[in-house]
Amino acid sequence: MESDNDTQISEFLLLGLSEEPELQPLVFGLFLSMYLITVCGNLLIILAISSDSHLHTPMYFFLANLSFVDICFTSTTIPKMLWNIQTQSKVITYEGCISQIYFVLLFAGWDDFLLTVMAYDRFVAICHPLQYTVIMNPWLCGLLVLVSWVISVLNSLLQSLMVLRLSFCTEVEIPHFFCEFNQVVGHACSDMFLNNMVMYFATVLLGLAPLPGILYSYSKIVSSICQISSIQGKYKAFSTCASHLSVVSLFYCTGLGVYLSSAAPQSSHSNAVASVMYTVVTPMLNPFIYSLRNKDIKRALKRIVGIPVI
Repeated sequence: MESDNDTQISEFLLLGLSEEPELQPLVFGLFLSMYLITVCGNLLIILAISSDSHLHTPMYFFLANLSFVDICFTSTTIPKMLWNIQTQSKVITYEGCISQIYFVLLFAGWDDFLLTVMAYDRFVAICHPLQYTVIMNPWLCGLLVLVSWVISVLNSLLQSLMVLRLSFCTEVEIPHFFCEFNQVVGHACSDMFLNNMVMYFATVLLGLAPLPGILYSYSKIVSSICQISSIQGKYKAFSTCASHLSVVSLFYCTGLGVYLSSAAPQSSHSNAVASVMYTVVTPMLNPFIYSLRNKDIKRALKRIVGIPVI
């Protein structure tokens, strides 16, 4: 397309999940409630882990990092959405949109890597229990989190810089409640071939590549659990992994489903709805999934709120 048909726009329009005026108060109340539950729930998890010395172990160290990422993840998108509903505006600035893309990719990638690291942690704990403290030492745990962070930062930075090279037509309307990467790139007026190649390469490398590691870890875990003779021992081993496996299933099934189906233009609205699952619902459910099945977390939470622990 000729350059004179392109303009450097200063803002985008976020259409949100619904354009019906009568539904806006309902959407506002629902997402505000989910956001508050997410922030409070994950803060309680972090506080419980940091305040109880019995929880200063690799598993809970990774869980505290996951809770921190979930708070940041939802804070990247929901406050802007609530502000737009409250002010009856659909506008997000060009700079704000690029910033959203950067931080959504950053925290989604970090979330993905943390889930992989947590799967490896459970694999070592169940399949190599006698060597667990030696293998999962504090140095390795810190290194795994740092590497996950660095890779996520580099990926989100690369993707954001790729968006900056694109030109956009006027009146860009994004059928989403935040600047979702695929939707923004899809509205560019300039050539998107290089962007699409980088996007799909990153999705396969950073999104799909950790999945075989998670599946391998859990195949070994299930095999080891089946060899445990006592029913109580099997239940205890399974209960430590069921929570994590539930979170992995929710995150991957919705997140990858959205990205891999993004090529279909008619699926824009359904993708926006599906995105709610991995950007809002999963971070909100994580504290409940982990705390309800974990006696140590429940005991620490009771101490925080002043309930006597028996």
